[in-house]
Amino acid sequence: MTGVHPTAIVDPKAQLAPGVKVGPFCVVGPHVVIHEDVVLHSHVVVEGRTSIGARTQIYPFASIGHQPQDLKYKGEPSTLEIGTDNLVREHVTMNPGTEGGGMVTRVGNHCAFLAASHVGHDSIIGDHVVFSNNVMLAGHCKIDDYVIFGGGAALHQFGRVGKHAFVGGMSAVENDVIPYGLVVGNRAYLMGLNLVGLKRRGFSREQMLSMREAYNLMFSSEGTLRERVALAAEKFADKSEVMEIVDFIRAEADRAICMPRPDRAA
Repeated sequence: MTGVHPTAIVDPKAQLAPGVKVGPFCVVGPHVVIHEDVVLHSHVVVEGRTSIGARTQIYPFASIGHQPQDLKYKGEPSTLEIGTDNLVREHVTMNPGTEGGGMVTRVGNHCAFLAASHVGHDSIIGDHVVFSNNVMLAGHCKIDDYVIFGGGAALHQFGRVGKHAFVGGMSAVENDVIPYGLVVGNRAYLMGLNLVGLKRRGFSREQMLSMREAYNLMFSSEGTLRERVALAAEKFADKSEVMEIVDFIRAEADRAICMPRPDRAA
C-alpha cells in the first residue's frame, strides 16, 4: 500500500511504488518516480524528472529536482537520479542536469546528505558519500565512493574528489582531490592521506604503508609532478590503490590537482 497523507499534494501522473510514504504537506510533481519504501517525512517538495531509489528517506523542507541554479538553463528535460538507501536531511537541495553538462545529476547509493547541503547540477556522486551540514557542491562535480565532506566545505565547479578522500570542515576546495587524500583550509591544500578513514574501512597496514611511500614520492619537492608520478607508477605498478591515485592525476580534468603547501610538502 502507498501511504499518502491527506494534506500532501501528489500529481496523478507521479509514479509511487508500493510502500512509499508521503507525509504531511509534501508536494510531488507529475514526472517524479519514487521506488519502494521511500519516505518523504513532511514538507518535502520533489519536482522535475526525478527518480528516488528504494528505501531513501527525505526530511522536512528538502527541495529535490527543482530547476537548476544555472542561468543557461532553458527548460530542457534534464533529470535527477537518486539511488537507494540514501538519507537526505532537512533543507537539502538537489538540482537536475543541464544541456551543457550531460542532462543528468546522479547520486549513488547509501549516501548521507546532512542539513542544508547542496548538490549542484550535472554532478555525479558515488556510493557511501557523506555531506555534513552546509556542504556546497557546485555544478559539474564528480565525487567518487566513500568520500566524506566536513561541515561547511565547498567544492568549485568541475571539481573532482577521488574515492576515500576526506575534505575538512569549512574547506574551500578549488582543485581536484586525489583518492585517499586529506585536504583542509581556505584555499584548501593537500595535508596527506585520509589514514583514519582507511583504517575504519579495513585497509591493511601494508596497503597504507605503500600509499604513504607513494604519496611522499609524488608530492616531494624534487623534479616535476609528471616525473614523480611516472616514478610512482613504475615503482608501485602492482599496488592497485597507488595506481588509482596515479590514474586520477593523469586523467584529463578541468581543474588542477590540490597540492600540499610548500611548508608542508613531503
